[in-house]
Amino acid sequence: MNYGIQLYSIRDVAEKDFEAALKTAADIGYTMVESAGFFGHDAATVKGWLQKYDLSLCSTHTGVLELGTDIDAVLDDHEALGCHDLIIPGAHFGTKEKLDRLIDNINQWQPLAAARGIRMHYHNHHKEFLPNEDGQIAMDELRRRTNILFEIDTYWAFVAGRDPLALLDDYGDRVQFIHLKDGLADHTGASLGEGVAPVLDVWKKAVATGRTIVVESEGLVPSGPVEVARCMAYLKTLEE
Repeated sequence: MNYGIQLYSIRDVAEKDFEAALKTAADIGYTMVESAGFFGHDAATVKGWLQKYDLSLCSTHTGVLELGTDIDAVLDDHEALGCHDLIIPGAHFGTKEKLDRLIDNINQWQPLAAARGIRMHYHNHHKEFLPNEDGQIAMDELRRRTNILFEIDTYWAFVAGRDPLALLDDYGDRVQFIHLKDGLADHTGASLGEGVAPVLDVWKKAVATGRTIVVESEGLVPSGPVEVARCMAYLKTLEE
């Protein structure tokens, strides 16, 4: 099977040597990467490294500040890299005013991305499933008032008290990417299979429904490469 890795998981390497991070991901067995910035490197350079290590850029995490500053440049980079999925990794939604602003921005940005063959998604943490200061559930509002797709982080959904499997069924085709992550009950991250989240069941659901699996494991225990290698080793046991 093909798996992606969120490069934030190996940020201890990426922030010092981005090419080395890509090589690390490929050497461990990941065939796709999801970026969390390019650490100052231009699209042409990154594309060359991706080709060198036979990786595809399945998606990016691109913040609202970057989108609001120069969305055309962002979309140019996605086109140059052959990346058709742009994911907003989180945003401010703690009040009605902030959530309304986010929704207005998404409704402006999404058609621009779609016109260039790029799908826009939103990545959740746990607070998007909880009421903000004005009683709104951000995920419900985003789903109802925009056409954005979602990258469901199944661990954070679990932390919020949601059943990740039911959530994936409920959101249907609006979820094409899954962040497969594990952690402990106290919100401390853990390698896949070492926490309390229903990783096995989520993996089975993702495989059965053809969704892209992107691994994220943020603990750097004892380092990013060691941790994401443990995750890959666990995934291989599921395939046996």
